[in-house]
Amino acid sequence: MTIRTSTPSLLDTTPVPVQARLAAAWTSLMFFVIYIDYFHLYQPGAIDQIRGGGIFEFDITPTLMTIFVVVIGIPAVMVMLSMALPAKVNRATNLVVASLYVPVMVFNAAGASSDWAFYYGLHIGVEVLILAFILRSAWTWPRRAATSATTAAGASEEPLLTQHHA
Repeated sequence: MTIRTSTPSLLDTTPVPVQARLAAAWTSLMFFVIYIDYFHLYQPGAIDQIRGGGIFEFDITPTLMTIFVVVIGIPAVMVMLSMALPAKVNRATNLVVASLYVPVMVFNAAGASSDWAFYYGLHIGVEVLILAFILRSAWTWPRRAATSATTAAGASEEPLLTQHHA
């Protein structure tokens, strides 16, 4: 009987393009926000408050619902834009939108009672961490060496620089 010995193989970590990391992070943020909104329904009195025409301290109106659509619609569009926009515009758009979304996520604690402080702190913390990942990924986007040929043609066949420039 021959015992076959094999060399353990190492898993290869293939680099993930920045666009894919950004799209995945925006998708992750959207899933998390949707689940947090769903979990809110389990809080005592939440459904009765909604049936009574209110959410937190706000009356349910077409304007409020439109604001909700915009707030969740922007990350939905960012998934697509992160994959479709050219690098320079993509980077700037992700930096601006993610920066603007940090206070939007923190605002979720408005009107929260101290009984729910850990819950809100935890989910806001996760949302801010995802946004920090987006900001870091966009900020450290790899650069290519610009040459007159690539600048004029818009081509990107030059090798990546090893340093990140902000």
